Amino acid sequence: MPLIQANQLTRFYGAHCAVDHISFTLNKGDILGFLGPNGAGKSTTMQMLTGNLAPSEGEILIDGVDLLDKPKTAKAALGYLPEQPPLYKDLTVDEYLFYCARLHRIDKSALRGAVELAQQRCGLVDVRKRLIGNLSKGYQQRVGIAQAIVHSPRVIILDEPTVGLDPIQIREIRQLITELGREHGIILSTHILPEVQAVCNRVQIIHQGKLVFESSMRDLLEQNHHQYRVAFRADVTQQQLQLLDCVDDAQQQGDDFIVTLNASADVFAEAVAREGWGLLQLTPQQHSLEQIFVNLAHQEQAA
Repeated sequence: MPLIQANQLTRFYGAHCAVDHISFTLNKGDILGFLGPNGAGKSTTMQMLTGNLAPSEGEILIDGVDLLDKPKTAKAALGYLPEQPPLYKDLTVDEYLFYCARLHRIDKSALRGAVELAQQRCGLVDVRKRLIGNLSKGYQQRVGIAQAIVHSPRVIILDEPTVGLDPIQIREIRQLITELGREHGIILSTHILPEVQAVCNRVQIIHQGKLVFESSMRDLLEQNHHQYRVAFRADVTQQQLQLLDCVDDAQQQGDDFIVTLNASADVFAEAVAREGWGLLQLTPQQHSLEQIFVNLAHQEQAA
């Protein structure tokens, strides 16, 4: 059974549709990157998944429990770090995490063990007696993650967990997310594309409230594996290239072409030799996650 199952999730603000009938699942061991530009509907989706915002339409199941019908039972399986961590900065780390553990109704006999485990997992043992307001932003983010996992939820939802952190802090938080992903299902909502590429095994891209792509990270990065930039000595047209059996698509870019092959580069080179075109360039195209996202967003706008 999926840890999260969202079915046709929709949210309107007046006449504006911020989230438009999206459906997806999250399984144990997944670190799902939820990508999109600012205003795409990421935070609205996160707020609906955590029960902080009611959907206009759709269904949310958390570990098989309907979030709308049984919110307390469903939320017990959730840990949530919003974009602005809900910290009480005049408390020490110990005081705050004990408070959060009690809010999650952890039995008194298990409170200390739960807090100490969360502190160990988030690297907070050495600062547990310090005021949260005196900690660096990186440590405050760690405290925010600790409150999200203190009750050992099956699902952890993190909304922009590394915004405003320096490169060292970002690396530490990414490592923590990777470690947590071994035992939980995690949704990482962000507009920072390298963040997803660094820690996630699955990715979905939201644009203008719609899911425009959903895939494993491996498949996403390999989707352009058979694309090449090619150039010829002879004058070759796009139509001529598309007539080759080994070519699925050809797009002209200046004097060159970007071709998508359904066979190996060697097969393509042999076909070009038979045509007598004189192959001058055959270079694999390696697209970053950022380039792939931009292409998908442009395709959606053009549709």
